[in-house]
Amino acid sequence: MKIDLNSDMGEGFGPYSLCDDEAMMKVVSSANIACGFHAGDPDTMARMVRLAKANGVGIGAHPGLPDRQGFGRREMPYSNDELRQQMLYQLGALTAIAKAEQVPVAHISFHAAMGNTVNRDPTLADLMMNAIRTVDPNLIVFAMPGSVIADAAARAGLKSLLLFLADRAYDADGKLVARGQPGAVIKEENALRARVRQFLKDGTVTTIEGATLVMPARSILVHSDTPGSLELARIVRSEIEATGAVLAPASEIVG
Repeated sequence: MKIDLNSDMGEGFGPYSLCDDEAMMKVVSSANIACGFHAGDPDTMARMVRLAKANGVGIGAHPGLPDRQGFGRREMPYSNDELRQQMLYQLGALTAIAKAEQVPVAHISFHAAMGNTVNRDPTLADLMMNAIRTVDPNLIVFAMPGSVIADAAARAGLKSLLLFLADRAYDADGKLVARGQPGAVIKEENALRARVRQFLKDGTVTTIEGATLVMPARSILVHSDTPGSLELARIVRSEIEATGAVLAPASEIVG
């Protein structure tokens, strides 16, 4: 089985970096590159594209709200059309930089508050997906299983790649347990390895209530702003390799 391991990358600005992007790029198979709004800048974007190309990593746009101080995590009162233009602006920027490096942009993954906003509103999700399809009908949309975004991508005729978060607890409805709740973030290495192994071998996850839930994902997401994210990614990759699965970028799984 082919499985993707993806992470948000280039989420610094100028001389500042959030994590060791160069080391992370040697671990993952897909990189979600910040496009300049919540983080990132032209030089950082180009560096990420070049790193990805050198390491055979798939490239994706990671658009967010224009809120550097809040790292794109604060909800902001934009209209649907404003959000559409913000997304297109960022996708266009990365597409041009990647094209100049002779590398295709293969996927798109919404960041934080922008993604949450889109995922609550089917009308907005349809607007976004139709805009993405107009730019490139071959772009793969990263989404959570059963999400509004995944449904909208299907309606627009776009391919999607479903995500599993190995270090986050799920509830009985398949939703992520809110950060700050007891047990919401899995930090202990043996527990993390067991979750990844269960997902890879059985296609399931054990919920915070102790039930077994089907997890139809084909990509594991590691947030680079999570403390210890590089080691987390290495743990996940080691489990992928130990189970005999093949690490592959999104385009090789969905394409």
